[in-house]
Amino acid sequence: MEEKIQRTFVRQEAYLKIRNWILEGTLAPGAQIRDKELAEQLGVSRTPIREALLRLEDEGLVQTKPNRSTLVSSIDFHSAFHLYSIVWTLERLALTQAFGSITDLHIQAMMEANERFLQKMKGRDRIAALDADYEFHSVYVKLSENKELEKVISELKQKLKRLDLYYFDKIKDAALSYEEHVQIIEALKNKDLSLALNAVENNWKNSFSRFKL
Repeated sequence: MEEKIQRTFVRQEAYLKIRNWILEGTLAPGAQIRDKELAEQLGVSRTPIREALLRLEDEGLVQTKPNRSTLVSSIDFHSAFHLYSIVWTLERLALTQAFGSITDLHIQAMMEANERFLQKMKGRDRIAALDADYEFHSVYVKLSENKELEKVISELKQKLKRLDLYYFDKIKDAALSYEEHVQIIEALKNKDLSLALNAVENNWKNSFSRFKL
């Protein structure tokens, strides 16, 4: 956490950097956050740091104790199921809206992202694996041409990224998600929307069930 902010939009940059540190685990659950230290690390005043922490508290990523100490929020695994259920519901909607626009080139892009996902999983490169998984699903989410839907899904997945990264080493049979992606691809090749929708939902449901706590 040494990179200083150089850009004009200091408030937004401070918020995004701290948020990413939390999501990726650089700032671990339960870690105390000191605005003075963060201001020094980012090369900004304490004001944008405090504003960023207020936004992050609204998002549930940090919490302020009665004694005014600020901590990174713990990860609530059990409530995460609700996030997963929202994501698969919205992805079903996105796929429905995108279905008529999916071409062989889009399917090829999904296949390539899926192969990257498998290789990164085998290499235990957790961030790259999650990025490849995100790219796979983003093909049809973007094709929906529903910007608001795309934005909501992206924000939800950022919250899930924190959970996925934190529990990465405890996930059992994670490579099975590769096979579930293949099922989605095959359904799209066969132009079977119903089967593709069910495959998307199953992929997300199974991904959650693979957490081994």
